[in-house]
Amino acid sequence: MDYEQAGELKIGQVGIANLRIRTLDVDQLIREMRERVERAPKLFGRAAVIVDFGGLTRLPDVDTARALIDGLRGAGVLPVALAYGTRETETLAEHLGLPLLAKFRAQYEPVGGTQAPTTPARPAPEPVPEKAPAPAKAAESKPGLVQKTPVRSGQQLYAENRDLTVLSTVGAGAEVISDGSIHIYGALRGRALAGARGNADARIFCREFHAELVAVAGHYKVMEEVPKELRGKAVQIWLDQDQLKIAAQD
Repeated sequence: MDYEQAGELKIGQVGIANLRIRTLDVDQLIREMRERVERAPKLFGRAAVIVDFGGLTRLPDVDTARALIDGLRGAGVLPVALAYGTRETETLAEHLGLPLLAKFRAQYEPVGGTQAPTTPARPAPEPVPEKAPAPAKAAESKPGLVQKTPVRSGQQLYAENRDLTVLSTVGAGAEVISDGSIHIYGALRGRALAGARGNADARIFCREFHAELVAVAGHYKVMEEVPKELRGKAVQIWLDQDQLKIAAQD
């Protein structure tokens, strides 16, 4: 991750990108987005983008925010919402004529603000005699999703709360998504998004790497950013301190 960028772009599990503003430099943000679109137009051209001001110490004024929204549209993407933050964010969204994305509400709700209802505390359990210890409850596990046939262009496959194994190929224009890891035993020519709900320990494995885009916990790379010597190889993809790593496997 290049921490000098003004905006950090992450890819979500439904193809909507989240642009978290780190430096309120409208010109730089627009320039970065235009470069992304020019580098991978099939992926980012007219892509839906949520603008997230949660990384700033203070919100921009309406004119600055509107200039950013208009500039992002001019760069080739489509801002569709603001990420929920504070009540001031809600007011800003109203002025801009944009909705708020509700799933960001809990993450950015300010301390001391309106609190969500809490679950009542459970009473303390009765002490268990030493001669009769409580039996350990076996952890429940959900089996992984196995896809036996090719995932074809235009198809999307999602493994919720589990790993995904594809025994065949993932075609160009197809998308495979998993909350866990992804194992592909054929060629990966489309998109693969592992750790879709933020699991940074998720990984992607594939036998033949030609991916349009790969992402782990939202951190992504497009094919243009991957060394040429890795194309067509068997690879493993993982996160290391917020850096997406790709390495060939034997």
